[in-house]
Amino acid sequence: MNSSLSDSPTSHELTTKSKEAVLITGASSGIGLALALQYVEQGFYVFACGRNEQKLNSIKGATPLVFDINDKEQIQQAALKLATSLKQNNLSLTMVILNAGSCEYINDPVHFDGALFERVIQTNVISMGYCLEHFLPLIGANGRVGLMSSSATYLPFPKAEAYGASKAAVNYLASSLRLDLKAHGIGVSVICPGFVKTPLTDKNDFAMPMQISADKAASEIINGMNKGQSEIHFPKRFTYLLKCIACLPKAVVSRMLTPSADKA
Repeated sequence: MNSSLSDSPTSHELTTKSKEAVLITGASSGIGLALALQYVEQGFYVFACGRNEQKLNSIKGATPLVFDINDKEQIQQAALKLATSLKQNNLSLTMVILNAGSCEYINDPVHFDGALFERVIQTNVISMGYCLEHFLPLIGANGRVGLMSSSATYLPFPKAEAYGASKAAVNYLASSLRLDLKAHGIGVSVICPGFVKTPLTDKNDFAMPMQISADKAASEIINGMNKGQSEIHFPKRFTYLLKCIACLPKAVVSRMLTPSADKA
């Protein structure tokens, strides 16, 4: 699938009054879609990114940018098209939210699935590096980057070896990048949601306490980005609980989180 900017009459460039642009990956569903809709409503020029052109075209008021985050050549071509659109429309790219990602679980730790591990790391970490390579140079003065992580990084959870490792890498990436980009006037926010109702979490077969809607999650992210928060975590009751548990002795945390079948 080649990257493309939609020329349809629903393109944001035909209706927007703002000269501030926002780019969101993974905008075809879940949190990314909710972010795109809310930013459009607030008057921003929104570049909605994803693989599904039909779904992106249905986001009224946004400009679709179609590419696969796991294809570095497509990312490069998308960035070239983005640069052209920014120049033609006299826009300033003020925010980039790298939201796209995946989640798969290691169900048999003894027969560790290396291919699964690679897929998750590729989608959640490596692809983010290529997005940063091509989109960071396009961000205007006082811009901000949001990197999607997870509150799962606060504690080690069963079966989350791949997902948790990928998000822990995103946390470190954000922390280090924040130091180096400060001199360039670009802020970095790491985003650590709790359970959010999305097509991805709908596949989970376990309890998801204090789950919130994608719309609520998007509102929290936008608010945190606007305030320049280094860490955007929510819902607070859930994330602070995890942070408190993480302060307990490791042996206690391990007993709490080890699956009951393994304790016997």
